[in-house]
Amino acid sequence: MLLIYTPQITARHKYIFNLFFNEIYKVHFQITNDVGNFQEFKGAKLNYSNKQFADEIFIESYGLIEEKGINQQDINVIFEYDLPVFFQAQSDATMSFDVFSTSFYLVSRYEEYLPFVKDAHQRFQAENALAYKHDFLQKPVVNIWVKMLIEKIKQQYPKLPIISPEYNFISTIDIDNAYFYLEKGFVRSLAGFLKSIFSLDFTGVKQRMTVLLGKEKDPYDTYDIQLQLQKANNLEVIYFILLGDYGLNDKNTSFTKRKFQLLIKRLADFACIGVHPSYGSNSDYKKLPKEIGRLEGITKREITKSRQHFLKLTLPETYNHLADLGIKDDYTMGYASAVGFRASICSSFTFYNLDTESVLPLMVHPFAVMDATLLYYLNLNPQVSLSKIKQLVNEVKAVNGTFISLWHNDTFSNFKQWKGWQTVYEELIKVAK
Repeated sequence: MLLIYTPQITARHKYIFNLFFNEIYKVHFQITNDVGNFQEFKGAKLNYSNKQFADEIFIESYGLIEEKGINQQDINVIFEYDLPVFFQAQSDATMSFDVFSTSFYLVSRYEEYLPFVKDAHQRFQAENALAYKHDFLQKPVVNIWVKMLIEKIKQQYPKLPIISPEYNFISTIDIDNAYFYLEKGFVRSLAGFLKSIFSLDFTGVKQRMTVLLGKEKDPYDTYDIQLQLQKANNLEVIYFILLGDYGLNDKNTSFTKRKFQLLIKRLADFACIGVHPSYGSNSDYKKLPKEIGRLEGITKREITKSRQHFLKLTLPETYNHLADLGIKDDYTMGYASAVGFRASICSSFTFYNLDTESVLPLMVHPFAVMDATLLYYLNLNPQVSLSKIKQLVNEVKAVNGTFISLWHNDTFSNFKQWKGWQTVYEELIKVAK
């Protein structure tokens, strides 16, 4: 057993120790604030305070874990051995910085509670993040720091049983628009015809006609390809399906369409299914319970996984709402405008609500790369995108984390802007597996 001493035991202490020694690594540990018991203990010991007693593992406390509430922090990022560190120690501690406070700051998304300039979709932008500003967004530094601490504990206490994490790859696919031409209804189909005609897109007019007549497959109907790749590579796949009411940013097929319902049922036979909360559900909290109900009605299964459409995530309100509705796992933690690790971690973790100083019954699963980021935000071609993906995969493998990709059904189509991108996914699988 690892005995951890800290002068006061708060909810933050319990959270961060659980993250390090239960969620990332598996180490049997106990926390104590009794100095006498700690000093008399003969086994593996970690002292998290401002004073070292003997030769135990000593992490000097910066103080963030002892605080309550949200305060502007004085952060000075420096690099040691090509790794960023902050909240530096003032004494000769086992590590040169407070690894618990730094990790808590990043994983809790502390900076997203502070005032910031929102983007057009009212989101926290990657460009505002500490990790982006100091160029470590593409490194899962929390995992790296935890691994460093574990290695020091192993060196000093080689008999302490420690179970290391195992690398994993999860492919997640969002269905924002199940079909390009099909199941749009008369009004939307007519509008599509007229738009193509007025823009002199006669190829589009012809293709829409042949698809609607059943003579050609819909460009976005790429599900056979996805399922073939899943089966051939034994992939863990999760689909997130948009079932919101039609709106400016919610343009999926209506959940009442029979073909769409059959597609959802088919996917549910081969993969996990989660809800893709609509853009509109962020301004009207009555919408999401209906959307979950629609998906449960179609699949006849309880829905406990989610990812926000447009990655609209407001902390802690979004996660509070999801937890209230019985969502247990969320996959929104990532940026639209940049690849990398929004919470600086590539392991799943429980969410800590800084407003209430409590842990929510919700697991956060951070993704590392999204197809739309590579194409629309970074303007990368398939070859350069693959290079970016390989770098991220290697970072995750180095710490035995979980690499999660975010793709869309239209990316497999080789249609319009997505020509050549099906092979990117196939190569991603080879690298990530």
